Amino acid sequence: MGATRTPRRSWIEEGLRALAAGGPEAVRIEPLAQALGVSKGGFYGHFGNRDTLLAEMLDTWEREAAEAVIEQVEGAGGDPRARLKRLFAIAGASDTPARGVATDLAIRDWARRDESVAERLRRVDNRRMDYLRSLFGAFCPDEDDVEVRCMIVYSLRIGNYLIAADHGPRSRPEVMEHTRDWLLR
Repeated sequence: MGATRTPRRSWIEEGLRALAAGGPEAVRIEPLAQALGVSKGGFYGHFGNRDTLLAEMLDTWEREAAEAVIEQVEGAGGDPRARLKRLFAIAGASDTPARGVATDLAIRDWARRDESVAERLRRVDNRRMDYLRSLFGAFCPDEDDVEVRCMIVYSLRIGNYLIAADHGPRSRPEVMEHTRDWLLR
């Protein structure tokens, strides 16, 4: 029996973890191999070079951070408010490297220096916002109200992790729950 190869997906996931932890500069073949407990030679069986890995990491992020989440929300059905609640729960429990906020933040930072990454980010942001508009638009007749709700949801998704403010006698989870309830009225 030959040696078992580390799956391509494992390299991509480990690359996304490294990206989330330290930006694109942290995505280096040797440290990824060490984290996976394999030799770096296995990397070249899957990827021609680091740029190929980076592109596949971005492909995975783009697919999982937008389309896979939307498919998961839509797959369970329900009215628009139920789907929004499900979306909020899924976004709050993101446990895959491609869906995590840390990965989003790292990609946002990377996009400031790389126009091709910025284009992918715009595509994902626009897809997410379009989906939110479709859900809020189903029960909010005012287009301005829809846009405001979408902007608040999306800003909270990204900014909640950057805000260190206290909320008096309320916990952050309580404030977030009240915010979700307010947005769904």
